[in-house]
Amino acid sequence: MATSEAFRAGPGPVRVVPSEPGGLLDVLSVAAVVLDAGGRITLWSPQAQELFGWSAEEALGRHAAGLLVADEYVGLVVELFAKVMAGDGAWAGVFPVRRKDGSTRLVEFRNMRLQDEHGGVYALGIACDEAVLRGVERELALSVPLVAQSPLGLAVLDTDLRYVLVNPTLERINGVPAGKHLGRTPREALPFLDTDVIEAAMRQVLDTGVPLLDQYGIGLTPADPHQEHAWSGSYYRLEDRSGRVIGLAVMVVDVTDSYRAAGEAVEARRRLDLIARASVTVGTTLDLVRTARELADLVVSDLADLASVDVLDSVLEGSEAPAPGPRTGEALFVAMAVAAAYETDSVRAADPVGERITYPAERLVTRCVSTGRPVLVSHITGTDLAHIARDAAAADLLAREGAHSYLVVPLTARGQVLGALGLLRARNPLAFGHDDVTLAGELATRAAIAIDNARWYQHATDTALTLQRHLLPRPPPRSAGLQIAYRYQPAAAAAGIGGDWFDAIPQPGDRTALVVGDVMGHGVHAAATMGQLRTATRTLANLGLDPAEVLGHLDRITADLEGTFATCVYATWDPHGSRCRVALAGHPPPVIVRSGMAPELVGLPAGVPLGTGGLSGAGFENTVLDLLPGDRLVLYTDGLVETRDDALDERLDLLLSLLTDPGLPPEATCDRLLAALRHPDAADDVALVIARVRPYPPAVGSPPAAA
Repeated sequence: MATSEAFRAGPGPVRVVPSEPGGLLDVLSVAAVVLDAGGRITLWSPQAQELFGWSAEEALGRHAAGLLVADEYVGLVVELFAKVMAGDGAWAGVFPVRRKDGSTRLVEFRNMRLQDEHGGVYALGIACDEAVLRGVERELALSVPLVAQSPLGLAVLDTDLRYVLVNPTLERINGVPAGKHLGRTPREALPFLDTDVIEAAMRQVLDTGVPLLDQYGIGLTPADPHQEHAWSGSYYRLEDRSGRVIGLAVMVVDVTDSYRAAGEAVEARRRLDLIARASVTVGTTLDLVRTARELADLVVSDLADLASVDVLDSVLEGSEAPAPGPRTGEALFVAMAVAAAYETDSVRAADPVGERITYPAERLVTRCVSTGRPVLVSHITGTDLAHIARDAAAADLLAREGAHSYLVVPLTARGQVLGALGLLRARNPLAFGHDDVTLAGELATRAAIAIDNARWYQHATDTALTLQRHLLPRPPPRSAGLQIAYRYQPAAAAAGIGGDWFDAIPQPGDRTALVVGDVMGHGVHAAATMGQLRTATRTLANLGLDPAEVLGHLDRITADLEGTFATCVYATWDPHGSRCRVALAGHPPPVIVRSGMAPELVGLPAGVPLGTGGLSGAGFENTVLDLLPGDRLVLYTDGLVETRDDALDERLDLLLSLLTDPGLPPEATCDRLLAALRHPDAADDVALVIARVRPYPPAVGSPPAAA
């Protein structure tokens, strides 16, 4: 038989299987030395050279004692050698050996006498490094009880994925004796588990060497055939000291209790997550319809198969919503939103979105808003459907779609009932329970607050917008030597309506004052403050003051309006000298577009916002600009160039690039800037003024100065 092969016993006939390097004997690197009766070395293995350092050519024929033993131990060795050769038995022990390099190494020996066919005697010495041997012994001493007594299920499989070791804990977990594991693959030993997944994971670890940890599985075993269990399995590849792959180790833990606790925790987290998502996704705007839709979309993702949101008509009309409490009679609703978790005809059973519908007192949604309390129908009957659906046809449709559980909760905010959230389950087999009532009530309350905020905010917004538009100028005035266009755009979502203003004010001597300002804040207060500052600005403009003086007076006026701040750009145009004097109060710099040149931001002293009262001695400075016919001056508020997502420098560069067409009239230029720079959901309002210099005095037959 070849030295690289060995016999292996197993099911079927005896097999001769090659033995690869890296086994225990290779780890120990056992050396063999044969001495003749005189103590001379007659045979010397390669392992002996590794252990002692001497080659066969150097060792053969020499006395072993003189070669390998220190002088002080020679007598002892000769005595022990004589006993072995006399037939007094083998000798075993640890002895210090002198190596070729002069170092000393402790070596574990087994010495015995050999006899050949002619009666000649020899001594066979088998030796290995004592430290290596002790290490292997410690590993074996630790591993056997470690595996047998481990509270974890442990197994070792060979490279063919056949069990070679199974500890008692894994026997109990699998409900299969160790004997029915050994020599079999997981597919053969554990057919009741998903062994395709298990063996695929094992082969992956064998192929890659990368462990797989905490691989969870669920199933039934003979150990407990009536109760589903959960396990956590980890796999890692086994290699010998030479790096040869020898198999796979498996650790299994029964995690059924923690799995069930985790399931309950997952459900609790799901509910908390739904509430958290409601905080982010419901009430994202102060738009009542959108808020209702957001609520319906949210609950069908996790809580219901069908959801509807209905709001009392009185809420939409701006009337005081009724307080919860016992009431009787019908109620007038507006269906605000309907959503389904999947495509289903049951949405046709809901009241059409946007319609005003009178719900009779018998409908459960009417009872809900009348009492201000949830109504739960865990298991729907035919009679219940008549009080859930709007009519008999809708009830039949819900029955066909499998509606089996219903819940409606009031939308209550600040002690007032605004409407109701209705929930249905059809495909979801679980009936609504008390936990669902609590969860739905929490979601409805959050949405109701957003709805209530939206209705009052809309009222305040309408008031502010009406006031602001009333205070702003109407058509551009005729101006000597200037063609003027201006625009005002409120915030798209009405959230930023406030204090932006502009004006073009005729002054004595054919001069014109151009003003753009922005009162910090929003709403009625900002609009009213804007009206005060605009009036003050027009009054100061008639005094013939230069821009810095006007801003100084406005600063003191604004400071007297406690808690009010504003930015402003004020410019005066004198057509006789073709000069424009400009000053800033913390406002974005104007853009100047000179004929035949690229647009540029005017480098002006920034100044401080109005309302600081000359803080730290800061003041306002005039800058003189010489303008020629065809030159344009662009004044604007920050709402034109500032967004939440874009860098300000990039937006300013875009503004300049939009002003490169010298032939575009001011009116068309205003439209172009707003179309390109304003986002549909802009959060701030914008005031924009563009003035183009015209020849002065105007040529005969030229068009009016205001474009």
